[in-house]
Amino acid sequence: MTPHLLTLALDWHRSGRAVAVATVIETWGSAPRGVGSLLVIDGDGNMEGSVSGGCVEGAVILEAIEALQDGKPRLLDYGVSDDDAFAVGLACGGRIRVLVEPVGRAMPLDVLETLCARIAAREPVAYVIDLEGGARRVGELADHPDRFRLDRSGVEDDARTFVAVHNPPLRMIVVGAVHIAQALLPMARACGFDPVLIDPRGVFGSADRFPGETIIEDWPDAALTALAPDSRTAVVTLTHDPKLDDPAIMQVLGSDAFYLGCLGSTRTHAKRVARLTEAGFTAAQIDRIHAPVGLDLGGRAPAEIAVSVMAQVIATLRRAT
Repeated sequence: MTPHLLTLALDWHRSGRAVAVATVIETWGSAPRGVGSLLVIDGDGNMEGSVSGGCVEGAVILEAIEALQDGKPRLLDYGVSDDDAFAVGLACGGRIRVLVEPVGRAMPLDVLETLCARIAAREPVAYVIDLEGGARRVGELADHPDRFRLDRSGVEDDARTFVAVHNPPLRMIVVGAVHIAQALLPMARACGFDPVLIDPRGVFGSADRFPGETIIEDWPDAALTALAPDSRTAVVTLTHDPKLDDPAIMQVLGSDAFYLGCLGSTRTHAKRVARLTEAGFTAAQIDRIHAPVGLDLGGRAPAEIAVSVMAQVIATLRRAT
């Protein structure tokens, strides 16, 4: 797995390389990269990441090398003209502000180490910068709940505090290696989720049917116990077999997963509700289940159902209160 860019910056620093981190602070118009995008640069001009899709990277690298020499941050303002915008895939131009910070000087090493440790532990964490006073600190989810929910880094209303949100990667755990899953897993990845497929039936969850996917050939409840769904995890059950789906559902209902969707008709779900009630789950717990799974788009083909599921997952994530 590719390391987080802040982790890469810390690794480079620990190996003895002079390192600076460039961060997109604000954007206006059709900016090539979003707020919070990162570019890591060393003293030789080697880089990883992007702040502009290529149109101002060269200028940022030069500023970063100068910043590494004097240890001072740089707050840079760049414009992309309408004439140049097409070359970087934009319909029209825009502006970006980029903050460049030498690691260990403008960016305190202890703050970077804490950020990287929290990121490695899959904990939501923010990097908070006073753009005027220069203070840097670690921020918590409770301080910026809406920013974390929307994955939205940005400058606060005071026009001086920048909050860079670093959420754990989104995950989608799919139970059941069926035709819908073949369409759903690549859609999930395209939307920024790390997909995992669970099915104890090896003939279903084969690498031939799901090339390149992470497949766990185990009983769903055992697999989910090991995966430990958190608030950045969506779970979708697709087997249509209570022997497989029910243990998975019971495991998820006791977790912090933000989404649980289950394939099946209204009648099938009514039977599911009865079984869960008999097993001791409350109405409030059972109401967490999206069933029949997906938004009602009228689709019937596996790919169409996958689209409806993906749409409902995103809506649940972004509209949560």
